[in-house]
Amino acid sequence: MTTAQRSRLGLALALLASTQFVLTLDSGIMNVALPTIQTELGFAPEDLAWVTNAYALTFGGFLLLGGRGADLIGARRMFVVGLVLFTAASLAGAVAQTALWLVLARGVQGLAAALVSPAAMALVVTMFSAGAERNRALGVFGAMSGLGGAAGFMLGGVLTEWLGWPAVLAVNVPIGLAAILLAPVLLTDGRLAGARRSFDLLGAVSVTAGLTVLVYAIVGAPRAGWASAQTLGLLAIAAVLLAAFVVVESRAAQPLVPLGIFRQPMLRAANVLAVLMTASIFPFFFFVTLYLQQVLDFGPFEAGLGQLPVALAMAVAAGWLAAKLIGRYGIRPTLAAGLLVAAVGLAWFAQLSPDGSYLVDVFGPAVLVGVGLGFGVVCVTIAGTATAAQHEAGLASGLINTTQQMGGALGLAVLIALAAGATPSGPAEAVALTEGFQVGLLTGAVVALVGAVLTLMLLPGQRATPPAEVARPTAQQAS
Repeated sequence: MTTAQRSRLGLALALLASTQFVLTLDSGIMNVALPTIQTELGFAPEDLAWVTNAYALTFGGFLLLGGRGADLIGARRMFVVGLVLFTAASLAGAVAQTALWLVLARGVQGLAAALVSPAAMALVVTMFSAGAERNRALGVFGAMSGLGGAAGFMLGGVLTEWLGWPAVLAVNVPIGLAAILLAPVLLTDGRLAGARRSFDLLGAVSVTAGLTVLVYAIVGAPRAGWASAQTLGLLAIAAVLLAAFVVVESRAAQPLVPLGIFRQPMLRAANVLAVLMTASIFPFFFFVTLYLQQVLDFGPFEAGLGQLPVALAMAVAAGWLAAKLIGRYGIRPTLAAGLLVAAVGLAWFAQLSPDGSYLVDVFGPAVLVGVGLGFGVVCVTIAGTATAAQHEAGLASGLINTTQQMGGALGLAVLIALAAGATPSGPAEAVALTEGFQVGLLTGAVVALVGAVLTLMLLPGQRATPPAEVARPTAQQAS
């Protein structure tokens, strides 16, 4: 490979990783701004959560559709189309004048992110050679993905306090425009020449509707009640739709998700472990934000800066340490170590005190959780895509993105419900909140520990060796 080709690949990776950073950033960047948004747009208290849930709902629901679309029409084309939609939705949200306007814009943002994210990962898989080169690229990609989730709270606080809540969305516009212009120059098309463009419409509708209803049920359960008719009814509908999807896929000539892909032990285990990883770790960011603002009385800017140790630890672990450890010891011990470190960090943070301090109660656990998440994101990303053939790269990346989103939504809903149920009504607010947080955090630590044990049981011990690939696009190809 020439120096020019290597330089172009480096710039392409920077573009893809930066885009993924923005997509995951938007999952949490609005949280710190919610009180301001409620006041300025007149949200009812019970509807405010939809500013974040609308994004999660469409992002999680349409990921598989986006991944398969990348395989069928080309990852680069899907990447650009999704970016155009994402940028337009961000601008629409930034100028929103009503509550409904903002929620709809956030929903379209999530849909666009579901088109862009699997296409971006598929481009990484197809543009970089299997082995150390691809592992390093996926390490950087995974680092930016996890870092975006961690940094969302931090940047949201900074932008809200300094520029106002519209800046939280407006910041996506120049970034999106730059990415749209650079994509045709730097990226190669991930679709195989001669690939059939048939589309499994029934499968797409059933799985998208099933996942969307499932996420809706999960995010609405803490308010409606887990045993309520609404929650149980929605879960039943989701189960029927997903069962119908399995039946459709088993009979379709060109299925949206060829069920045979789950015969790959590495991919199958990676998706199970991704659910446990995000279910245990993602709620940490919710709890630490509330602890800083509602117990330690931090302002939005201070609470945002309080997330910095997580982001830095995540960046170092995912961008540097994970690739080295995977290359030396393999994916299985690295992922198990990451989940174990995260479990320790969550259990440590669960000892938080109502009259505690940032350095004593938050800093150390934040570093450990950041390291654990960094290892985890890189490992499940590599394991979830390493054994997929090139023509299934978009599908594999869509699957691993979907399971991470589903795990995060489920974990957040369950742990918040447990924390709320364990919050006593008698003591002072800080004491009551702290007791509830402890239950949620300890539950997260247990889930992470279970994930570490299952990693050793489920994940194949050998290093990932992808199947023989068809000709891979080179950096010189324009399409």
